[in-house]
Amino acid sequence: MNEPPFEVIRHPTARRIRLSLDPASGRARLVVPKRAALKPALAWAAGKAEWIAEQRARLPSPRPYAPGMVLTVADRVLTIDWQPGSRRRVELEGDTLSLSGPLETLPRRVETWLKRQALDLLATETAEYAAKAGVTVAHVAIGDARGRWGSCAHDGTIRYSWRLILAPGWVRRATVAHEVAHRVHMNHAPAFHALVERLYDGDPTPARAWLRDHGAALHWVGRSS
Repeated sequence: MNEPPFEVIRHPTARRIRLSLDPASGRARLVVPKRAALKPALAWAAGKAEWIAEQRARLPSPRPYAPGMVLTVADRVLTIDWQPGSRRRVELEGDTLSLSGPLETLPRRVETWLKRQALDLLATETAEYAAKAGVTVAHVAIGDARGRWGSCAHDGTIRYSWRLILAPGWVRRATVAHEVAHRVHMNHAPAFHALVERLYDGDPTPARAWLRDHGAALHWVGRSS
């Protein structure tokens, strides 16, 4: 299998060529200063093939959706149970995700179910923290951004990575508190951090550390390669 090409980024403030590997996608990223020559930069990056291979070897293992797969969803350990039949609906039965239908559509249907659960839970928790903060949230949405777990727009929309449903609940709630606090402070000043702690009712630092150390693995859930 051929390695994916470099993602070349012309950065306006970069002072030197920099090569990194995105742990969520496994893609090599080459940052090049705006006015630097591209050809020498690509040649330099090509010479780092061994380093790139070493970094990729340390990436989390892909975890494709399949019968018998075990997932932790909102702190519940669930097993995918697929049986032959025509029922396409995914149903939660005790500690199993039960479904039948075409096996080739199982991954799409399981992920759709997970996203629906994530949106429902994140919307509920956002409303709880917003009420505590005395603010309104215009809209809650989910996506699959690789670079951030949540964002708060000036129009009051809060967007989360749906993969937070796969993280421990205390980690997810710290992220929700963080984004809701941005409805009061659109910055990261001391007052913002104090509000996050008040909403979360604790220190969110361990949650940020958990995402830093384990968050990349969440992006490999549902991937086959």
